[in-house]
Amino acid sequence: MSDTIISLSDVRIFQDTNLILYEVNIEIKKGEFIYLIGKTGSGKSSFLKTLYGELSLKEGHGTVCGFELFKLKRKNIPFLRRKIGIVFQDFQLLTDRSVEENLFFVLKATGWKDKAKIKHRAIEVLESVGLGTKAYKMPHELSGGEQQRIAIARALLNNPELILADEPTGNLDPETSEEIMKLLFKISNEGKAVIMATHDYSIMDKFPSRTMRCEAGKLIL
Repeated sequence: MSDTIISLSDVRIFQDTNLILYEVNIEIKKGEFIYLIGKTGSGKSSFLKTLYGELSLKEGHGTVCGFELFKLKRKNIPFLRRKIGIVFQDFQLLTDRSVEENLFFVLKATGWKDKAKIKHRAIEVLESVGLGTKAYKMPHELSGGEQQRIAIARALLNNPELILADEPTGNLDPETSEEIMKLLFKISNEGKAVIMATHDYSIMDKFPSRTMRCEAGKLIL
């Protein structure tokens, strides 16, 4: 079985009819941690949206987690997304339900039926991010760092091959950011590919890794 998680060749990325990135050629393997940097509006979000099927690939060849992106059928997008965990800057937790219920919601939405297995998986991912005792807390009772750990736990629920983290330390203080980085690198070391969009160069200095930069319509390695 191939270790390649993402393979893009001669890809051109569009938003509607606007060309955002061109000549995108990249290969990313299991266990790689990659920073995605670039100014606001340089194409970082469009690149990530193409990887998880939000933007369709119209030109070039691309595979993500075994799925061909070119003209990917809409009915297959949910299956692609089960292999991808997405972590947002603003956590995006459901504020009207507990941590545990947030995780149950995602599992049920992605096809899990067995209540005992749902409960077991939720506790398993919470323990993996160091928050096994927080299942019954409401999001507002948690610190920003804890909420981001929950968001990472949520991204891990379906044991994805790829984690896309969009500015995951953007709303956190430096000490908490470091804790989140250690957690993301741990996840990468366990074999998942991690792509992290960031503007935080101090974090990159502390945790050096391969970097991709969006600039002047190109993805520069």
